[in-house]
Amino acid sequence: MRMSKGVEWALHTLLNLDMTGGGPRGNGRLADAHGLPAPYLSKQLQQLTRAGLLASVPGPRGGFRLARRLEDITLLDVVEAIEGETELFHCTEIRCSGRIGELSPPPTGACAVKAAMHRADQAWREALAAQTLADIRAELDATPAMRNILRAVFE
Repeated sequence: MRMSKGVEWALHTLLNLDMTGGGPRGNGRLADAHGLPAPYLSKQLQQLTRAGLLASVPGPRGGFRLARRLEDITLLDVVEAIEGETELFHCTEIRCSGRIGELSPPPTGACAVKAAMHRADQAWREALAAQTLADIRAELDATPAMRNILRAVFE
């Protein structure tokens, strides 16, 4: 399973907004901070806004700001905002196809492969839901130089 770059970009952008005081920042400045293409980052910002993680602030000094505290944003919130809420595995019931399907009686229970993949997907989601952006921020705060760098970029 591979997530898009948008998840990484969204996570860093949310953290950057918090670490620079949480005030509104324009798409261009947010994109420029990491050398990202502004039109593509704009799509991520719109998805984060629709998910209620960011708020859009209109006007000449507007931009985007956090809509929730980092303690209230989980990694799962961000992944689902960018990637959607669909399960990673989609069972097509190949156990009922081909020669095996022709020779086998119709299944009476759930597909064991589907059940195992569903359990793994649930465990992954639970692990993401257990971590907040505040947890990551605490790790970043252990590196004071990062605050100075962000201050220099955004001020």
